[in-house]
Amino acid sequence: MVGGMSETITFPDFERVDIRVGTIVEARPFEGARKPAIQLVIDFGTELGTRKSSAQLTTHYTPEALVGRQVAAVVNFPPRQIGKFMSQVLTLGFPDETGGVVLIVPDKAVPNGGKLF
Repeated sequence: MVGGMSETITFPDFERVDIRVGTIVEARPFEGARKPAIQLVIDFGTELGTRKSSAQLTTHYTPEALVGRQVAAVVNFPPRQIGKFMSQVLTLGFPDETGGVVLIVPDKAVPNGGKLF
C-alpha cells in the first residue's frame, strides 16, 4: 500500500518471499519499452545462476554504471513478459521524492545468492 501500512502478515508469509543478492553482469537500455527501463542480467551465484530483469532505473542510473553493482531482487515470482523481454526476477528499490527508483543494495560486498532474512 502506498502512503500507509499494508495488512499485517505472519513470519511464515515473509519467509515465502525469496529475496536474494546478486551482481549485475550485463545492463542495456530497454529499446521499445513503454516506460524508460534497463534490461539487466544478474548473477545470483551457483545455486540460482543468472536471471534477467527489466527495471525502471533510468532516473538515477546508466547501464554502464550498473555493471558490477550488487542489488536485491525477489527471485521466486513467476517470470513476467514485458514486451519482447522475459523478466525473471523483480529488482528492488525505493521511490525518491519524484518517483525515480533508488536501488536497495547491501552496504558491504556479500556472496551472490545470499538470502535476505
